[in-house]
Amino acid sequence: MAGNSQRRNRRTSNKKGATVGSGGQRRRGLEGKGPTPKAEDRKKHKKNRIATARAKQAATRRPAPRRGGPKGTSEMVVGRNPVFEALRDGVPATTLYVQQYIENDERVRDALQLAGERGNINLMEAPRAELDRMTNGLNHQGLVLQVPPYEYAHPQDLLEAAYDNHDEPLIVALDGVTDPRNLGAIVRSTSAFGGHGVVVPERRAAGMTAGAWKSSAGTAARTPVSRVTNLTRALEDYKKAGVTVVGLAADGEHTVEQLEALAGPVVIVIGSEGKGLGRLVGETCDYRVRISMPGGAESLNAGVAAGIVLYEAARRRKG
Repeated sequence: MAGNSQRRNRRTSNKKGATVGSGGQRRRGLEGKGPTPKAEDRKKHKKNRIATARAKQAATRRPAPRRGGPKGTSEMVVGRNPVFEALRDGVPATTLYVQQYIENDERVRDALQLAGERGNINLMEAPRAELDRMTNGLNHQGLVLQVPPYEYAHPQDLLEAAYDNHDEPLIVALDGVTDPRNLGAIVRSTSAFGGHGVVVPERRAAGMTAGAWKSSAGTAARTPVSRVTNLTRALEDYKKAGVTVVGLAADGEHTVEQLEALAGPVVIVIGSEGKGLGRLVGETCDYRVRISMPGGAESLNAGVAAGIVLYEAARRRKG
């Protein structure tokens, strides 16, 4: 019996096991892998994407500012109420022309006071015949306000503004929106939801007129608008820069609330209320999205539609 016990003990003690010593592997395993990399150095992190995009932009950035896209034309605002409202709403102006011997009513006094408070508007007195000539015979009521040409941004300026602020771009492009009030409302929504600018075509589209400026409620002063000769080409350039192009369409394959791409660098394209997106612009989009409307409306005003999509993009980015 004792012999059997000894043999069992020898078998159990002779089992295979780890060799003596670990070669320092255990110690190295406890040492860790060093400090956690910065967010900018971690792939797939938002800050890494922004840093990479900024480096790409810097490599192609011109040394001089790119301001000086197509300029608008000077504009005349005529009539006592329109002139007063333009001055009250902060529409840029260079000169206020006042008819000689004008009847000095409340609107005239208020307009003169607002122009004087600005300090940078010239006050010029002119005979009625001269104002008739300047306005091509419009009913100016003795007041004419000259609005300077709007200075449009270059489309790349909008990307640079985003990256310089350590943000991912959020840009709105308009395809066939011809009402200046819609343009102004969209500029206002873009500003409200943290967007970096608006892109409009040069032809068959609203520009930054006095009416658009008024509708923007002053936000046009801090939200740039870019005017391009070819919208499709501008969208393709944005895509090459790593920005996703999302078109809003009634028959879109995705709904706004489903599209994860809104959380990243994106251009939101809004078409006209009647025709929607043009064919080439629609084909350029990476995604086409629709707004769910349980009430059954066929379409929304362009300004309202832009506000809804911008809100969803801002909500996703905040989260």
